[in-house]
Amino acid sequence: MNTGHEPDICIVDYGMGNLLSVASALASLERRATVSADPDRIAQADALILPGVGAFGEAMDRMHALKLISVLEDRVLGAGVPFLGICLGMQVLGTQSTEGGLHKGLGWIDAKVEMIPSDSSIRIPHIGWNEVTWADAGPLNTNIAQGSHFYFNHSYCMEDAGGCVVATVDVGRTLVAAVVKNNIWGVQFHPEKSQNNGRRLLRNFLNFVQAG
Repeated sequence: MNTGHEPDICIVDYGMGNLLSVASALASLERRATVSADPDRIAQADALILPGVGAFGEAMDRMHALKLISVLEDRVLGAGVPFLGICLGMQVLGTQSTEGGLHKGLGWIDAKVEMIPSDSSIRIPHIGWNEVTWADAGPLNTNIAQGSHFYFNHSYCMEDAGGCVVATVDVGRTLVAAVVKNNIWGVQFHPEKSQNNGRRLLRNFLNFVQAG
């Protein structure tokens, strides 16, 4: 996408994310993003961000009701535009979740979403700052030190994501903190609430978008 123009970044609005916080974090990096639930607008975007706070099943229901699933698949899976899922926005990338029953996800990552096991040493929900361990150096964690802290707020987690896992967090047992599959990035933590480390991660995503 290195064509000289500023990439068109769209934050997908399905009513369940910290949309303005994410937009504000991008603005602090001097990058404007559009917030929209319009499938036609989303279809024009050069990159997509899917924030999320709340229940998995409700998130999927809202995206279906807004007719967002097919346009997201066309842009992300078909056109290969860069995508960043945040918190619940990462979880819906999985095949299914057991939160409040069994719910089908987008299925872009071959992984299930389950409640954080009660044998962990951290109270559920897992809220607050925690240390993230990166598997390898890559575009997602450029200029982010190993063991840097990010802000979490979740009761469910992605399980068995296989070779897509690029970062983990220890809550008494190891949980998935970030995944990457080609143009699809997902983080369980909230970069928009993670101060300098979050800014660095968002900058990495912007650089990935610009280079695409």
